[in-house]
Amino acid sequence: MPRKDLREKVYVSLRRDLISGAITATERLGEERLADLYGVSRTPVREALARLQADGLVMRGEDGLHPYRPRVDDLAGLYELRRTLESRGIVRAMEDPTVQHNRRAIEDEVNSWRELLDSDYESTDVVLMDERFHTTLLAASGNAALTDALRAVNAKVRPVRMLGPMSTDNFRDQIGEHITIGELVLDDKLADALFALETHIDTSRDRVIARAEQAAWLAGAVRT
Repeated sequence: MPRKDLREKVYVSLRRDLISGAITATERLGEERLADLYGVSRTPVREALARLQADGLVMRGEDGLHPYRPRVDDLAGLYELRRTLESRGIVRAMEDPTVQHNRRAIEDEVNSWRELLDSDYESTDVVLMDERFHTTLLAASGNAALTDALRAVNAKVRPVRMLGPMSTDNFRDQIGEHITIGELVLDDKLADALFALETHIDTSRDRVIARAEQAAWLAGAVRT
């Protein structure tokens, strides 16, 4: 394989594994281990890591490179970007009657959330389901570039969202909110869907920032 193609393949594979969570936020991104993982030399891995650091998906710590882990101060900005991306998916359908949402994809997501009502759950599972719902909803509006950008934002916020357990009340609230948003889009009540979506994202932002602040406080208390 030509060197240029190999570099691109490693970059795409590593980016995919960071965004999907296959590489966790606590792992150190050592060149040797990643070279073994992808079956290449260290050079294309080093080049991929440099590109991903420029993309904002990799950060340098005291002991080397790690997946990006947001600081509390970063979260509001990331959620503002998330809100902008997701809102655009609905707004473009409101502005252009030729934009038609993929109804089947949204129906499948709504049904998945309904099935959760009588099931056991893990916080990690709900976070990943939430990400899938929102990327599916945005993809259903037909703009792949917006969806790809949202996946990158999700990857950055995911480590904080997975901190600690989710209460039963929050869990049931999330189920209801996702079902409502999906049903409003399916009913072509797009203005109501937009309001419900933005309210849902703002509520998630406040919850995640509070969780991050609590984690930061606990970490400080342990150190002292």
